[in-house]
Amino acid sequence: MRVLVVQNYDNTGLGQVGAALAEAGADLDLRRPYQGEALPEDADQHDAMVVLGGGQNALADDDYPYFPALLDLTRDFADKDRAVLGICLGSQLVARAFGGENRIGAANEFGWCGVSLTPDAKTDPVLGALPENFPIFQWHDDTFALPENAVRLAGNDVAENQAFRIGRAVYGFQFHFEADRPMVRDWSTSFAPLIAARHPDWAGKLDDEMASNGPQADAAGLAIARAWVATI
Repeated sequence: MRVLVVQNYDNTGLGQVGAALAEAGADLDLRRPYQGEALPEDADQHDAMVVLGGGQNALADDDYPYFPALLDLTRDFADKDRAVLGICLGSQLVARAFGGENRIGAANEFGWCGVSLTPDAKTDPVLGALPENFPIFQWHDDTFALPENAVRLAGNDVAENQAFRIGRAVYGFQFHFEADRPMVRDWSTSFAPLIAARHPDWAGKLDDEMASNGPQADAAGLAIARAWVATI
């Protein structure tokens, strides 16, 4: 199992997705196109692709000129029935790749927030075993309208489209299910000035939030990660 991992921003990692891929013995091919590394021309050498998050928006082609090529690559994976996973910015790019409208600055969330599954999620191979409602980590300003051929799988009051599927195994997740408690603590340190500017109370409430929501969120996130890896 060879999995292409597209990193779009410094200090963003696979987290629980990496743990699930390691359990499956996957061979990872990490590319950082925002640092000038080339993307593959097509999906032929990989069984799946993960597109991670970032601080930029999904329409920032001028600053991130590899975005159009990444959209083409996403469509090629889908056309060849190979699994795709987009997280946060990655989900916004997947939506864009299939004709969804990106809505910049239309949905601000940070911290552990509740999401609810849709009726279609009950029979979905990745989300079907999860509880109908659960907390999960969020960090985004943008959202999107679903592509016409997408199945909506989860949402909340801030962002109606929190998870979706296209075809058999192309998934987009607005929420950071890969971010377990160690990753959130690392982000809270690494991005402390950025977070403090917008959420000045975060450092003081991190431990309480982690204790209240972390165990359930981590369990849900790892279950999603393992179920997606099983689609490869």
